Amino acid sequence: MNRKKVDLNNNIAAEEIGESKSIESPEVVTKYKTAADAVNKAYMLVKEAVKPNASVLELCRLGDSQILQYTSGVFNKAKTATGEKVDKGLAFPTCVCVNNCVAHLSPLSDEDVAPLKEGDLVTIHMGAHIDGYCSVLCNTLSVGESSADSASQPITDRKADVVVATYTAAEAALRLLRPGRTNVEVSDIFSKIAEAYDCRIVEGCLSHQMKRYVIDGNKVVLAKPTFDQKVDTFEFQENEVYAIDIAMSTGEGKTREEGRRCTIYKRRVDVEYSLKMKASRAIFNEINSKYPTFPFSLRSLSEEKKAKLGITELLTHNLVVSYPVLYEREGTFVARAKFTALILPSQTLRITELSMPVCQSNKTLTDEAVLAVLNTSVSKKAQKKKKKQQSSRTDSRQEGDRPVPMETEDNITSSG
Repeated sequence: MNRKKVDLNNNIAAEEIGESKSIESPEVVTKYKTAADAVNKAYMLVKEAVKPNASVLELCRLGDSQILQYTSGVFNKAKTATGEKVDKGLAFPTCVCVNNCVAHLSPLSDEDVAPLKEGDLVTIHMGAHIDGYCSVLCNTLSVGESSADSASQPITDRKADVVVATYTAAEAALRLLRPGRTNVEVSDIFSKIAEAYDCRIVEGCLSHQMKRYVIDGNKVVLAKPTFDQKVDTFEFQENEVYAIDIAMSTGEGKTREEGRRCTIYKRRVDVEYSLKMKASRAIFNEINSKYPTFPFSLRSLSEEKKAKLGITELLTHNLVVSYPVLYEREGTFVARAKFTALILPSQTLRITELSMPVCQSNKTLTDEAVLAVLNTSVSKKAQKKKKKQQSSRTDSRQEGDRPVPMETEDNITSSG
């Protein structure tokens, strides 16, 4: 297995398809933001539905349906350069993973898992696209968090450690997504944060550059480099788009498959084969029509039973790549955060929701290099404002006046 191109999704980097404009174009930025609006709104509805006894299957259905409903109502009058209607919809099917489940749990209609319980740690992963420009997110929350008294019941103990570590790493990565910074710097800071909270980065977790119809580009940030899993070093550039993905565990950080059916696949655009089975040909034609480039769930195909039968031949001949359901060992907890960010000349703009639940961790982050990054603004305008305030503070001290308080709106405060 070529681990350089295999990530948490067991995914293979796709070839770029069609002409791709960068975010130098305001039209492209608008499409990314519109896709982000779809996943942000869908996520908030799913989050509200995360309650004790909630069905994982129904939460996944809710996320998918809300994204499709939102995207169906936008860009209806717009046309592509060739005069066709703008393609839009799901860029990644909704997945809801519980406690030690790491990724890709999106059950079929007759294969739901146990309902959620109070205090379960849940990650919600989803994605949408407009004209091939996609926005993705993943957030972690606790069952019961959306209730009225959730603020008085914060996440504690080891669950809090792993959640705080994950979101702190995500915030640090956002601040390192600037021209001249490297993917190695992001990997290094992930390692320092994980160590501070006594957690393990989940192996195989990759962040990708994204382009039009490319959810997993060749520029990769490897969350946890290992002896047999490495990527090339590169510098981030202006007008690039990234999906930053970080998963941490209270266990070993190693994933495994535990026999649950894989339900998510993606078409390999570089492979062709003449299929023998009628069922295989039928679903392959449907995949080429509906999901030629982005991942899809078997649940979204017209006939699930035939899809389960026919997908085997497609896998055998490498026409699709699978996203197996991955787990950490029983009794551990996994937190995951993923966001889409645009590296604009003036700032790095995070366009998808990234919201850490209320946590009380007993661990404290003391690494000065990490704290310095976290105290860096993502906006050049804000940085200039801070420098001006620092200068005013120095002047006022020299004149014997009260110090001018530092602007903290863009900063991250680590309470431990």
